[in-house]
Amino acid sequence: MATTESTTTRPGERQAALAELLPPVTRRRPRIGLVSGGLGTYWPQFPGLLPQLKESAAYVAERLGQLDAEVTDAGFVSDAQEGAAAAERLRRADCDLIVLFLTTYLTSSMVLPIAQRTHTPVLVVDLQPSERMDHASFDTGAWLAYCSQCSVPEVGNVFRRAGIPFRSVSGWLRQESAWRRVERWVRAAHVRAALRHARHGLMGHVYPGMLDVQTDPTLLSATFGSHVEVLEFDDLRQRVEKVTEAETRERVALARKVFSIDGSVVDEDFAWGATVSVALDRLVEDFRLDSLAYYHRGLDGELHERIGAGMILGASLLTARGVPAAGEFELRTSIAQLASQSIGAGGSFTEIQALNFEDGVVEMGHDGPAHLALSSRDPLLRGLGVYHGKRGWGVSVEFDVRPGPVTLLGLGQDADGSLSFITSEGTVVPGPVLEIGNTTSRVDFGRDPGEWVDAWSATGVGHHWSLAVGRHGADFGAAASLLGIDHREA
Repeated sequence: MATTESTTTRPGERQAALAELLPPVTRRRPRIGLVSGGLGTYWPQFPGLLPQLKESAAYVAERLGQLDAEVTDAGFVSDAQEGAAAAERLRRADCDLIVLFLTTYLTSSMVLPIAQRTHTPVLVVDLQPSERMDHASFDTGAWLAYCSQCSVPEVGNVFRRAGIPFRSVSGWLRQESAWRRVERWVRAAHVRAALRHARHGLMGHVYPGMLDVQTDPTLLSATFGSHVEVLEFDDLRQRVEKVTEAETRERVALARKVFSIDGSVVDEDFAWGATVSVALDRLVEDFRLDSLAYYHRGLDGELHERIGAGMILGASLLTARGVPAAGEFELRTSIAQLASQSIGAGGSFTEIQALNFEDGVVEMGHDGPAHLALSSRDPLLRGLGVYHGKRGWGVSVEFDVRPGPVTLLGLGQDADGSLSFITSEGTVVPGPVLEIGNTTSRVDFGRDPGEWVDAWSATGVGHHWSLAVGRHGADFGAAASLLGIDHREA
């Protein structure tokens, strides 16, 4: 690697440096609705039963309250009328997920209105008090506290007949493996909340010839509820022109804290990238953007070409703060990055670079914006006199993704227009990487690299996607369920 201004910044210090001038973007927490219930006919028959069931309901409410979500507890219902009243309260709460806790047997008429009237995905949770009953000492009343599973097939049948997707977690009250499954659905609600309320910036035009990246903005609004804000490069140009020299110097100083600076970086290009970075922050703030996809072809070094070429530094800083940015007008990939970030898994703009059949890995990465939190070392700013496949020149971000489990998430689109989440889990392993101003990862998918490419391509994924850290295929599968789209794995 070329001579650099060496630093020893650790990931936490990088985030602190970012927070110094770039406060992190606050995200909306998902709204979780909770309603507990059982058949009221039992209460006069077995006086000790209801207090016991309400204790279990209080424990469930407590556990949900410990998660990163806003919880609306609609209380305990005992008949269909109370179920309808709970449905109305949860409808007004505008939840991202409703948890229906079955404490004992109840009739499906008590819970169907909750799913129908709220128009919100429902998770049925039935957790009996302990691992098993004490058969020698239990009477009928004690048994009924363990009888919640009896109504799960009934609810599943009625939901299916009503055209409502059915999801459930069955177990016992303090079973941590059951709670991990519940927590997965809450993480999925984070994705639904992020996409349902997102404002996606789309600036410029599609990279000529890339038919796979073209996306109908109306489809995103219809599928997720997202808003696509169509922007002009002039929106950014006007803000670039208002950046002061002092603001540029401050952004250069910040970049020096976050990045190692390669000897190939030209001071003029560094300052230009810093100027565009300041303007990008204002663009995001002014239009209240949650993501940004962009591309401009340019011509002979004109101003818009220079702005497009100078966006990599600022787009990477935005991505690190929680506003994912993707080049080449890749709207669906910026959405996949936002979904990845909503569960705290990062999410970097990625495509296939090459295959290494000796090491059994797929080499991935991309030029342009990258997610700095994924870096295994101090990210590097490298100066490039030419961008491959794009006009312009300037500074680019380079690093290799830290070793460990990763999950790819792509947003696919089929012939009928429907969207899908497409995932694949692998492991980043150390080894040689290119030094060309790109983000790079070497991913072992536990199979022949060529076979993996065939399987991945057959899913209908485009040639870009989000790379997230950790094992999250099941999380994204659950999120697809809440969003009402397909999930495919490779």
